[in-house]
Amino acid sequence: MTLRTKLLLAQVPLAMSLILVGAVSRRTIGALGENSQDILKDNYQSVLAAAHMRDAADTLGREALARALNPPTKVPPPAVAAAEKRNADFERELRFQENNVTETGEREATARVRAEWTRLQREIARVQAASPGVAAAGIYHEGVEPTLLTLHSATNEITTINQDAMVRKSERARRSAEKMSGIMAAVTVAAFLTGIFASVFLTDRLTRPLAVLAQAVRRVAQGDLVARARVEGRDEIAQVAHEFNVMTERLVEYRSSSLGELLQAQQSSQAAIDSLPDPVIVLNVDGGVLNVNRASETILGISAESSDPLAGAEPAVRAVIVKMQEHVLGGRGAYLPKGLEEATAVPTREGPRYFLPRANPVASEQGAVVGMTVLLQDVTRLRRFDELKTDMVATVAHEFRTPLTSLRMAIHLCADEAVGPLTNKQADLLFAARDDCERLQSIVDDLLDLSRIQAGRIELLRRSVSAAALIERTLDEHRAVARQADIELTMGAPSIDGVVEADPERVQLVFSNLVANAIRHTPAHGRIDVRAVPEPSAIRFEVRDSGAGIRPEHIPRLFERFYRVPGTAPGGAGLGLYICKEIVEAHGGRIGVESNPGAGAVFWFTLPAAAPLA
Repeated sequence: MTLRTKLLLAQVPLAMSLILVGAVSRRTIGALGENSQDILKDNYQSVLAAAHMRDAADTLGREALARALNPPTKVPPPAVAAAEKRNADFERELRFQENNVTETGEREATARVRAEWTRLQREIARVQAASPGVAAAGIYHEGVEPTLLTLHSATNEITTINQDAMVRKSERARRSAEKMSGIMAAVTVAAFLTGIFASVFLTDRLTRPLAVLAQAVRRVAQGDLVARARVEGRDEIAQVAHEFNVMTERLVEYRSSSLGELLQAQQSSQAAIDSLPDPVIVLNVDGGVLNVNRASETILGISAESSDPLAGAEPAVRAVIVKMQEHVLGGRGAYLPKGLEEATAVPTREGPRYFLPRANPVASEQGAVVGMTVLLQDVTRLRRFDELKTDMVATVAHEFRTPLTSLRMAIHLCADEAVGPLTNKQADLLFAARDDCERLQSIVDDLLDLSRIQAGRIELLRRSVSAAALIERTLDEHRAVARQADIELTMGAPSIDGVVEADPERVQLVFSNLVANAIRHTPAHGRIDVRAVPEPSAIRFEVRDSGAGIRPEHIPRLFERFYRVPGTAPGGAGLGLYICKEIVEAHGGRIGVESNPGAGAVFWFTLPAAAPLA
């Protein structure tokens, strides 16, 4: 028996249930129709016949009264024909009623109608035979009128009997309909449950071999090539099980061959990268995903089996992978992160986890780049330790401020001889201590600014401010220091005036750091120019000095935390340019440097422009 035949047989109980429900429904509807037909045939037509007889009798009575009261005239043939027709109609309805007696008491009422009809015809004949006038009217009132009343009473009795019967039959039909409805509901539920039970039972027996086959497939997928699917029968499932067993036997033979050993080695290498706790992704030269480990699937949602493997990854992860592709596959070597700040956050059930991206090229035997391997190192703990270190530095720097302020005040008072005269050597020592205190205060301020930036607590109070006003304020603050160092500090030309949307206090900190660095690295008799240059939708600020310049190998790292160019004089913690970079980027701008050894340096940054000044 084929699988198709078995499936059809499994649906037979449901089909039989439907047939049973249909038969019961047809029987119920037929019974209800018969009840309504009985009411129509037995009673309603009798009511109509009684009404027609009353109408015909009334018409004949009115004509007899008119003949008794009016003077004698010749009756026209149409009137005679109409009277004969009404007599015939009454007789036809009476005969129908005599043949349609179905209720108790209806036969006696019909007999009275027959008797009164005969009497009415006789009385009408007497009126017609008498002379019009008092005699004919007396015959009408003594004979025709009482007979009409008696005839009406008999027809009304017929109507009442049949109407009562209609009410009884209607109520009986309603009760029968309710009973049939209950029977129908019970039969429907019973048929449905029986059909479902039988179909489920047959389907379960039909799909049991599929469960056996699925279990065997699962065991083979786990590496148990001894597993076999034992399915009896000649249907399609048995044939599939037979072919599966043949395939398993051939897999055993294949694994024992050299190609099988190669496949086993590949599986071992896959197991090795699956054992790594960090996500690993292998991409080809076109950027397609060749392989991933289990950590990539569970943590990042990347699957090599999908048509778009990176579709399930977070947007930040996809952006980092694309960035590394452009770097490595573009021939620029391995991609190495510069610090923990490049870690990418990935949301998980336990909270965000941070991964530091690394990428290495995969080269062919000829040395050409044919792909790349991406490793996302889990640095969540290191990131937390770094946050703890930042919090500790911020706490220590904050605690330094109070004793440092007291120390500076004491040294200033002593240096100003407020507490007594000083010798030259004492004054030199105090002046040196005062300079060190000022340098230490600058370092503490930088550390506090750094902690705020790293904690994401940098707040910008933006407003429209004049670019020229920012430059003038910077020049005013540093003219005295520049004059002491014999350096000319000016607003360079050409310089434009415009309006920028910025926090003046934060931007002033950027200017102060850049100008202070320029004064520190510019020799005596040098020159420092500060100017504003227009750009599309932005204003570029430049601080140009005539110092010794910066060597090219140091330029990429100038804006890193704690980086100081080797050989420079001590004076800070290497945080000033990093803070400048964070403030400028928080405004939506850019910052950079242009320099050549011996030709000075130009530090620049941009801020979004607002409407120009009037």
